[in-house]
Amino acid sequence: MLKKFFFYLRKFDWQLVLVAVLLVAFGLMAINSIDSANPSSGFANFKKQFVFAGIGLALMVTIGMLDYRYLKTYAYVLVGFGALLLVAVLLFGTTVRGTKGWFNLFGGQPFQPVELVKVFLIILLARLFAGWRAEIVHLKHLLITLTIAIPIIALVLLQPDLGSAIILFAILLGMLALVIRRRAYWVAIIVVILVVVTVSWLFILKDYQKDRVLSFLDPSRDPYGSGYNIKQSIIAVGSGNIAGRGLGLGPQSTLNFLPAQETDFIYAVIAEDLGFTGSALVLACFAFAVYRLIRAARLAKDDFGTLVLSGIALYIIIQGTINIGMNIGLLPIAGVPLPFVSYGGSSLIASLIGLGVAQSIIVRGRLQRA
Repeated sequence: MLKKFFFYLRKFDWQLVLVAVLLVAFGLMAINSIDSANPSSGFANFKKQFVFAGIGLALMVTIGMLDYRYLKTYAYVLVGFGALLLVAVLLFGTTVRGTKGWFNLFGGQPFQPVELVKVFLIILLARLFAGWRAEIVHLKHLLITLTIAIPIIALVLLQPDLGSAIILFAILLGMLALVIRRRAYWVAIIVVILVVVTVSWLFILKDYQKDRVLSFLDPSRDPYGSGYNIKQSIIAVGSGNIAGRGLGLGPQSTLNFLPAQETDFIYAVIAEDLGFTGSALVLACFAFAVYRLIRAARLAKDDFGTLVLSGIALYIIIQGTINIGMNIGLLPIAGVPLPFVSYGGSSLIASLIGLGVAQSIIVRGRLQRA
């Protein structure tokens, strides 16, 4: 058994593992920097994130050992389970910053089920599209896809978690772009987008979420209210210059001018502490991870594997772009974590589970080519 374990382990894409570990390390450095400004906390967030990283990496390796084709068999079960979690969190969850999207687990540790649902949705969409030979030819296929995905997104909007809903919807559109060839279907999708945006703006989004969008369009509208976060984040990013101010020495983060610094705005902390050099290295790590996933997708032995790897790459691109974009003032604040980097067990573990699925596909492909 041990011999088999190491045999499979050698087939892992260790370049992808290394870049994931580097991103986790950047996050741990930034969280340690934030905690150092308040020694009385006992570096609690750093210690928790270190444990989350260990759990996530162990799950990544474990899932990488398993045969990913079982996920194809149980794709509907996974999404069904995810939908039940989203319903349950609406009924019994805890509200944090206006969003009822968390469960309190043992010891009061929060768990956000939507992070797992992102991975589950990728697996189900890959299962659907692979069954249709990776091409949506009939309108009924598009309708089936939307009928499954839209209710999941609606449950997230009801929390209301606009950022995660946008990510789920963007993953859906990105994976549809891989399999749709007919322009007429895109017309239908655009109509759905307009309907969803209109209904969300009129009936679902809270006033503070609307204010974030309006403040992004007009930063001078409320600089000390809804526009405060973006303003402080841009200051933090700009103050880092080339080499940064040093770990634990950035005034925006250490003096608590920057809100949600260990979660939504951790990229601004990295930019302030490590400057353009450090923030560029983070971007390079993300770019390299996406490159390895896309390369693996091209080498996958079946459509399901190709689509899952493409979906995971899309997830990293979309969520990373939204988070970094809002940190540097190019996108409105959406309240989403930076994959592998931001503090929080739900996001970190879900991201590493996604990489575990990717490793399973890569390992099986290498075994078949051997």
